[in-house]
Amino acid sequence: MAIRRVDQVELKGKRVFVRVDFNVPLDEKKEITDDTRIISSLPTINFIYGAGGKVILASHLGRPKGKRDPKYSLAPVAERLSRLLDRGVSLAPDCVGEEVKGQIERMKEGEVLLLENLRFHPEEEENEESFSRALASLCDVYINDAFGAAHRAHASTEGMTRYIRTVAAGFLMMKEMESLEKALLNPQKPYVAILGGAKVSDKIGVIQNLLNKVDTLLIGGGMAYTFLKAKGFEVGKSLVEGDQIGLSLNLLEGAKGKMKFLLPSDHVAAERMDVQARREIVSNEKIPGDWVCLDIGPETIGVFSDEIKTARTLFWNGPMGVFEMEPFSGGTFAIARAVANSQAFSIVGGGDSVAAVNQAGVADKIGHISTGGGASLEFIEGKKLPGIEALRKNSGEIG
Repeated sequence: MAIRRVDQVELKGKRVFVRVDFNVPLDEKKEITDDTRIISSLPTINFIYGAGGKVILASHLGRPKGKRDPKYSLAPVAERLSRLLDRGVSLAPDCVGEEVKGQIERMKEGEVLLLENLRFHPEEEENEESFSRALASLCDVYINDAFGAAHRAHASTEGMTRYIRTVAAGFLMMKEMESLEKALLNPQKPYVAILGGAKVSDKIGVIQNLLNKVDTLLIGGGMAYTFLKAKGFEVGKSLVEGDQIGLSLNLLEGAKGKMKFLLPSDHVAAERMDVQARREIVSNEKIPGDWVCLDIGPETIGVFSDEIKTARTLFWNGPMGVFEMEPFSGGTFAIARAVANSQAFSIVGGGDSVAAVNQAGVADKIGHISTGGGASLEFIEGKKLPGIEALRKNSGEIG
């Protein structure tokens, strides 16, 4: 069944509950360090209040573990959103309850209210029925624009959709699905996927699914060392998941004859993970036994960049090294520039990869930057996401 879109719904005068993903990074002063997710939600918010809807925004922030914790209040988000919208955004004291209901009843058309952190209630992550009903009672229309939370079957992403007549997707949700479907269902060839990050175990399903779809798979980051260990290389004190070595070997064997499965051939190794530590470029055969590899080396950058140049479709999730530390950021930033300079339709997902393209100053050259790391991985893995399935199931007839 087709998913109804926000612009296919009558909004004027309606209480419109919008599940957004405002799970943004905050520094120790409670200031937002990256507002990409807030900015990405603006087209949907602007459309709803422009159409005369009463905009009720709901999100989680951090992991308050089902308890009210001022550290995870959405107050900084309300302030930033007010500036971005150039209009007042009120913050409700909670996300359910009589006080919140009263606040919503007093709203005028075009006003914007941000509910307090959904995860202050354990029932949100438990997808508890009475909490789902309580959220549903706040609105006439439900819009899900939180792709980053679509892989969670929570009350605000799945449960409450059962109790609302009008359910639809926001513009960001539609853009995410359409972009990722290009890579999943009908990618232009050659299709090159780049996977990094710390652990093979986090990406097993994705790798297995991509083996049958991509022409080339480039592996970097900490996860590369489990594969190199599986191939018989000594990797010093580099990160290795011992319980994944057998599976890694099976994945390498499974790729033979199907596609290129490329691992790093050289590395930036250091005595320890420290910007002051002694470091040098080493090949796979010469990794010192008591050193740790923290980035891909120049030879690998060259090989990976050449593969990226050939692509017509690119998917990148995960950094090539410990890019937060300047001496070990070169590989990740080089890959970010290579992806940006390619002629391919490129998709970048995952917080670290998104941060890398932003820090490298090339975000505007990426085809699609996904706001959901875990959700985009599960989508590419071929899994059904509960938040999307709820929209599909409850959209009803469009018209």
